Amino acid sequence: MADESHPHHDGTYVADFDSKAATWDDPAKIARSREVADAIVAATRPGPATTLLEYGAGTGLVTEALGSRIGPAVLVDTSAGMRDAMAAKVADGRLVDVRIVDLDLERPDAVLPDERFDVIITVLTLHHVTELDRVLGRFRDLLAPEGHLCIVDLDAEDGSFHGDGFTGHHGFERDALAERVRAAGFGAVEVSDCGQLVRDDGEYPMFLALAADPRG
Repeated sequence: MADESHPHHDGTYVADFDSKAATWDDPAKIARSREVADAIVAATRPGPATTLLEYGAGTGLVTEALGSRIGPAVLVDTSAGMRDAMAAKVADGRLVDVRIVDLDLERPDAVLPDERFDVIITVLTLHHVTELDRVLGRFRDLLAPEGHLCIVDLDAEDGSFHGDGFTGHHGFERDALAERVRAAGFGAVEVSDCGQLVRDDGEYPMFLALAADPRG
């Protein structure tokens, strides 16, 4: 889970994450990833055959925390440094049965994977996404019948989280995001609390938006 910000196709952000990747995993991020993974398991009830796509995977902390509770996974991140960190985890056995992919779903020319996924997760990534409706639509295209999309992100905040110059979303109003998810072709959307991101400057509440495939 890469955030305290997340890689975006903007070169500045990607370079920033490339430089931070090697030292990204700290105790707070590891603990938060485990809490998020537990919430996703409770919401989707995956099994060893459940296929997973994690978009904006960072160093793979959430998928690592899911462990054997899921099946094969595709981990997507635009930062080469983050992908290298995930590859190191594959090499030492911390990530098992995963494929690491460089894919920016905001790009009009993005080539989607051929497979469809039972669960798609994106954690603290969408507030960096400018072409939000395009990305949500592509999540819909990538979802298998009866699958689930899990969005974990920040509640709306006053801009303190990223500070001046940030061009993404200052978190999300829950109802407004749920409506955009439904408009992208999903069925019911349930939004619930999903812990807090704690920093020196304060606590930032997070939510889990669970979107169902309407074919389910």
